[in-house]
Amino acid sequence: MVEDVPSAVGGFGEWFVDLHVHIGRTLQGRPVKMAASAAMTLPAVLEEATQRKGLDVIGIVDAACTGVLEEVQELVDSGVLRPHSGGGLIFRDRTLLLTGAEIEVAGPEGGAAHFGVWLPGLGELREFSAWLSERVTNPSLSSQRIRADAIDLQEECRRLGGLFIIHHAFTPHKGLYGNCVTHMADMVDPDEVDAVELGLSADTDMADRISELQSFAFVSDSDAHSTGRIAREYNRFRLREPSFEEIRLALHSRDGRAVTGNYGLDPSLGKYHRTACPRCGTVASDPPPVTTCPVCGNSQTVMGVLDRLTQVADLDEPRHPPGRPPYVRQVPLSFIPGLGPKRRSALLKAFGSEMGVLHRASREALAEVVGEGLADLVIRAREGRLALRTGGGGRYGGVVV
Repeated sequence: MVEDVPSAVGGFGEWFVDLHVHIGRTLQGRPVKMAASAAMTLPAVLEEATQRKGLDVIGIVDAACTGVLEEVQELVDSGVLRPHSGGGLIFRDRTLLLTGAEIEVAGPEGGAAHFGVWLPGLGELREFSAWLSERVTNPSLSSQRIRADAIDLQEECRRLGGLFIIHHAFTPHKGLYGNCVTHMADMVDPDEVDAVELGLSADTDMADRISELQSFAFVSDSDAHSTGRIAREYNRFRLREPSFEEIRLALHSRDGRAVTGNYGLDPSLGKYHRTACPRCGTVASDPPPVTTCPVCGNSQTVMGVLDRLTQVADLDEPRHPPGRPPYVRQVPLSFIPGLGPKRRSALLKAFGSEMGVLHRASREALAEVVGEGLADLVIRAREGRLALRTGGGGRYGGVVV
């Protein structure tokens, strides 16, 4: 539970949530998410999220894959995971696990987009896995393209009482706005969307230039493909306690529940923030939208999120609806120059978890562990005050010291 944010009245608390984490391999070594690290097994992810990251809620987006589903069931049978009466599974009486799937759907006029479907319990997860197995080529692998459209997917999600989230909505690869459509309703039923995930290269100011997104909750999640990337982006939720149904209420700002903070990368750190040229490596710095390389003239560029948003936005400036939480731009500890694995481990030992370092440790306490210079960098990183190099074309930005 978040300790640096005062709890609201009426029994509410504030909790850290990352809803988008991948599994790389099963314990038998079978691939799940091909692009994810082989070290990303279900037990390793649960341990990392709980012990090192300090998360209160973690979402596994590959739980409907057949091998992972078997392992989830085994952990329930052994008592390592315990079903919560409000939906979800409790790990070690501390962290709530939400189980779901990431599914790829072809766009109506080309391209493809990823969507997250979250289920309240193991029964619903099994039903969804069976439904999915009839519509994908390999049900043991994550993010498979489905032989159905997005409306069909939403209908099955609704039938099972699930949550439907648009994943990394603006990215040039597998993003609804990024490479499929300019309006949500051209691909999905907006009434059946529970949240929009910003992705690593966008923030609230950028997304709130699209007026049709005013009524949707934004989430910032890690999309982690390795254990170290878990919680590089995360959220703060106001809940009575972590559970599937409480998360549902928070995404729709009902009965006092809400998303109260998005903590994410400065968008310029994201690897698709600006248009980039695969031929000469140039990352655009001209005002967006840039579609052709300004150096070599190549028109086959990788469109940047900022550039694409500028094309589809209908507002010149962001218009934040009432209740939109702040977006806190942070630089993850792993991005800070000089803060290598040994020093990060020393910080985790001193302050319990990355959440402890990022939210509770004072500058003086940090300096006692890693020295004045690195303590200053950590403070500037968590306050978004570091000079950055812009990312694009699949290459992350970086910190300029």
